[in-house]
Parts: sequence; C-alpha cells; structure tokens
Amino acid sequence: MLGSIAIVAGTAIGAGMLALPLATAALGIIPAILLLVLIWGVSAYTSLLMLEINLRTGVGDNVHAITGKVLGKRGQLIQGASFLSLLFALTAAYLTGGSSLLVLKAETMFDVALDNQAAVVLFTLTLGLFAAFGVAWVDKVSRILFSLMIALLVVTVGFLMPEVSPSQMAVAAMEEGNFDVWMAAIPVVFTSFGFHVCIATLVRYLDGDTMTLRKVLLIGSTLPLLCYVLWLLVTLGTVGGEAIHGFAGSLPALVSSLQEIAAQPWVSKCISLFADFALVTSFLGVTLSLYDFIGELTRARPTIAGRIQTWLITFIPPVLCALYIPEGFVAVLGFAAIPLVVMIIFLPIVMALKQRPQADDSGYQVAGGTPALAIAGLLGAVIIASQLWVAL
Repeated sequence: MLGSIAIVAGTAIGAGMLALPLATAALGIIPAILLLVLIWGVSAYTSLLMLEINLRTGVGDNVHAITGKVLGKRGQLIQGASFLSLLFALTAAYLTGGSSLLVLKAETMFDVALDNQAAVVLFTLTLGLFAAFGVAWVDKVSRILFSLMIALLVVTVGFLMPEVSPSQMAVAAMEEGNFDVWMAAIPVVFTSFGFHVCIATLVRYLDGDTMTLRKVLLIGSTLPLLCYVLWLLVTLGTVGGEAIHGFAGSLPALVSSLQEIAAQPWVSKCISLFADFALVTSFLGVTLSLYDFIGELTRARPTIAGRIQTWLITFIPPVLCALYIPEGFVAVLGFAAIPLVVMIIFLPIVMALKQRPQADDSGYQVAGGTPALAIAGLLGAVIIASQLWVAL
C-alpha cells in the first residue's frame, strides 16, 4: 500500500511543480492555493471514477483494453490519440525546460555560452537514449533520482521557509488582465495532477482490493497537493508573485532568483539540483511511455534498426517543438491539459454512464451519482476552454 501511494504521488510530482509558480504567480498566494484545492478535488474524483470503471471491466486490463470493451474501436481511437498527444506535449515541454536549465548550467558552472538549439539536441541525445534502453534501466535511475528529488525538496523548503515575507504573502492578485491570468493558470495546475495513467497498473498490483485502492488514490493524490502548497509558499512568499510573473515563463530565471535568496551556497546547489531532478525524472518516465506506445503502434521489431526507428518517431516531433518554441515550457504544459481532460474526465464519464445502468448494486461506485459526473464534465470543459482562450 505504501509503495502504491508512492507511485501515485511520484507520477504527479515532477516538472509540473516547477511550472506552478510561473503559472500562478499573478493570482496571489490565496487564490493560487484555492485553485490547487479545486483541481485536486476534480483529479481525486476522476481517479475514483476510473477505479470504478476498471473494477467493473476486469482486474488486469490496461486503459486501452478497458476503453475498447466499453466504448469499442472509436473509443480506443480517441483514447490512443489523446494519450499520444499528451505524451508528445509533455516530452516537448520537458525538452524546453531541460535545455533552458542546461544553458544556465553551462553559463554558471563552466562559463560557456551554450546555444539553446544545441542544448535541446544535447539533452535529447543524452537522457533520451534511456528510453531505448528499456524499463529496467529507467526504473533504476528514476528510483534513485526521485528519492534524491524529494530529499532536496525537503531541504529547499526547510531553508527557504524562514525567508518567506508576510508582505509578499499578503499581495493580492494582479488587477490588470486578471481573467487572462486565471485562464493561463488553470490548464497548468490541472496537468500537475495527472497521475491517472498508473491506476490500471495499481488495480492489478493490489488484486482489485477496493478499500485499499481508494485509500491509495486519495492519500497518493493529497501528497502532491501538500507539496505544491508548500512550494508555492516558499516561491511566491520569497521571490514574490509580481517578480515571478515578470519572468514570462522562464524557468532559469525562477531557479536563479531562488538561489540568490538562499543564504548558503550549498542550499543554492540543492535548489539547482532539485530543479534538475524534477525535470529529469518526469522526462524519463514520459519518454519511456511514449517510446513503448509508439513501438506498439508501429509493431517495431526488437532489432537495432527497429529501436532506432521507434526512437526517431518518439523524439523528432517534440524536438522540433522545443527548437522553435524555446520558451514554451509553461505554454506546452498547458496544452497537455486538453488531451489529459479527454483521457481522465470525458472518456471515464462516458464509460460510467454506459456501465452503470447495466451493473448490479454490489460493485463499487464512486459517490455523487449523475450530478457529480455533470460537475466533473463541466469543469473539464472549463479547463479546455481556458487553454483555448490562452492559445487564441
């Protein structure tokens, strides 16, 4: 149970944490936390909804198989397209964020002015190769890096918390363009709670134990909420929301500002390493999933030529995006909310509406009935509308 909780929390916590201060800075700390709680509620509810669907369909089925059983080939096509779009968008976001941090590292540590496009290629060729090595390698590396990331987060929050300024905490939301600020923040916050892809695996791992799975999903989704709240307190409460908003989505600017506030050099290094590990752990997990999914779609042979082909299809689209949208870390993470809404809100609602009239009363059903489904669907529509508003 503890391991499963860690999987849920670990799937959510990652590079999205770095984007949260950049996306919510102009809201003010209280509205930002209220938005976090609201999105957490939606994510927790939809995770229980997906648990209900999974238990009714059959323990051991993956998301693709469940969608096929309930909604047929059309549902599978929508689910597959959404999953592919989500992974491509996340990979592109992590490439832009990772390359910008690499440029900062080259400048501060080696006094080398690294070109952003060269940094994208270098980041892809080094860390991107792990996807082709397989799940065993990624599992070992991710386990170590995630443990270090959590330890560094504790150190960073612990040493920055005394630097939090009450005056910064009291700053209200920016008046100018307040509606646009909310529209920009909502998709990024929602993407930061995207842990749902591991639910089918956990149902199989815990043998369909309903009570244990409910606890795992609720506790596992609450841990990221607590981490995000603490992170916003130490970022918005030290650097300041107005200053962070002025960074225009630049991740290196946020990291550099936090390092300047840190009183000791070794704390400054912890902040830098935390940002690196948050990005790398997310990047490894997402690219492995994308590589495996494309391998299944193309039915690539397990030969060197087949692996190279799959690797190229995996990385060429996100690399092109990272090359031509160098400051798109927050923007691309926000775009990822659209396929994520389809995957974890709209499709589960449709499947629940189809399953429930045919099911008996003995199986698990998340509370709320049809009104809860309607509210979740409405919030999903708001998330998509907010991202489209930003894009247009």
